[in-house]
Amino acid sequence: MKNVVLSLVLATAFAVPALADNTVKQTSLGTALAVDLAQAAVTACSADGYNVAAAVTDRSGILLALVRAENAGAHTANAATAKAYTSASSRNPTSGMAETVQKNPAAGGLADIPGFLVLAGGVPVKVGKDTVGAIGVGGAPGGNFDEACAIKALDKFADRLK
Repeated sequence: MKNVVLSLVLATAFAVPALADNTVKQTSLGTALAVDLAQAAVTACSADGYNVAAAVTDRSGILLALVRAENAGAHTANAATAKAYTSASSRNPTSGMAETVQKNPAAGGLADIPGFLVLAGGVPVKVGKDTVGAIGVGGAPGGNFDEACAIKALDKFADRLK
């Protein structure tokens, strides 16, 4: 009986691939830093006189934090969230995507991807070369201003992204 049990255990051990072959380890942004980044982006834009919303997602585009200035338009929360999702999903700044769509009509289909907002203001959050999340800002009088606020927030917390 012991030999049968031992044979079954050994057969099972060799028949099942190692767990490492079936899983992926990924680093993603934590909620505490996401909240700090969103608040910092809203504060940066407020200092420039812009009422905005800032959204921060994890690496897969799932919302972790959303902060909206009291006088920001109702649409800014959705715009910021969509920009963050777009940036996290594509692993690129949305300003670059918007430029690509303008220059290459064949890339226009990017705007048709559900949940994508191909306007400047979304910036990936990176640790080294790895995208761990994204920040999106909406509500300033131009996507370039939204993006500048996102970058100021990232710069403020650069030491926590190492």
